[in-house]
Amino acid sequence: MRIAQIVPSLEARHGGPSVSVPRLAAALARLGHEVELLTTDPKSGTEQTQASGLQVKTFARTFPDVACASSALRRHLATQRYDIIHSHGLWLRTTHYAAQRAAQLGVPHVISPRGMLNRWAWNHHRWKKNLATKLIHPGALRSASGWHATSQIEADDIGYLGYSQPVCLAANGVEPPTASQISSASAYWKENCPEAFGRPTALFYSRFHHKKRVLDLIDIWVKHAPKRWLLMLVGIPQEYSVEQLRGYVLQNSAGDRIQVFDGSEAPPPYPAASLFLLPSHSENFGMVVAEALAWGLPVLVTDTTPWRAINDTDYGWCGPWEQYRDALLASLALGEETLRERGGSARSWAAREYSWDRTAAALAAFYAGLQR
Repeated sequence: MRIAQIVPSLEARHGGPSVSVPRLAAALARLGHEVELLTTDPKSGTEQTQASGLQVKTFARTFPDVACASSALRRHLATQRYDIIHSHGLWLRTTHYAAQRAAQLGVPHVISPRGMLNRWAWNHHRWKKNLATKLIHPGALRSASGWHATSQIEADDIGYLGYSQPVCLAANGVEPPTASQISSASAYWKENCPEAFGRPTALFYSRFHHKKRVLDLIDIWVKHAPKRWLLMLVGIPQEYSVEQLRGYVLQNSAGDRIQVFDGSEAPPPYPAASLFLLPSHSENFGMVVAEALAWGLPVLVTDTTPWRAINDTDYGWCGPWEQYRDALLASLALGEETLRERGGSARSWAAREYSWDRTAAALAAFYAGLQR
């Protein structure tokens, strides 16, 4: 099959899809499909072949930039023929271009909402979503041939909102870090946060947004965490800047217990920690959770993320926000050695359970079914 994978942006500030979509495209190419990964950038366009069967093409954005509009991307799509068009994310013009070209070609259009139909996300600034549905990509959701959900939670949310098209349930994959990646990340964080390597450390690594409950986590840590433990907050500035979070930490007299870093241009901070924390309001998958497990960290996440399976293991906890504090304190009481042992088991489990090749095979079968 000739497949177009369309994602609004590959900039790190846009979170998980900037990692997951390129890896999905590469896995589809490994299966023998011809894949174009198409995206937009605020500056300029580029083209490169990353692997056999995979081309990555970036198109400059035009007005309105905030909607990831790109006349160059639209023109490119108009000249190409595909068997499948798969778009990622919602509320942006790229979804409109995908739906429009699929209709012109008479081929299936698959949408990965990437958490944007989650009930919490849907109700947040709902008027904007309603406006985007009518003006940014009119008719695209109702006309889609099918959906790709990365968790049962996301599949349920799609149905809850009234969409009855077929849904392919295929979790994101995860790639275990190489020895070189571990070495490079360790060296970076030893230089930038040496304290994390000299005392027990827990890590929050995600976007700095209230959806992730980052301020709530700081509050819990200040009031209840043992003073010998350090909390590292590493993320992509979004709703909160690094300076704002550092100011909040200092207001709570916790500068010796919590450190905040911009993770935009930094390697993953997993080697600096013994435990990973993500008390999010919602996640359709939570790419950083899978990564943390693959890097050898036990995880503590809220049950508004699709990670309840870890409750059947020793690799972490997934439960209601109301119990998060108690779960955190229980995990910190285990000590670094026990957490390190559990992290080693988590690494093997994640590599076994979350394979990009498995995800790509499931989607390829789904595409084929839609073509019949």
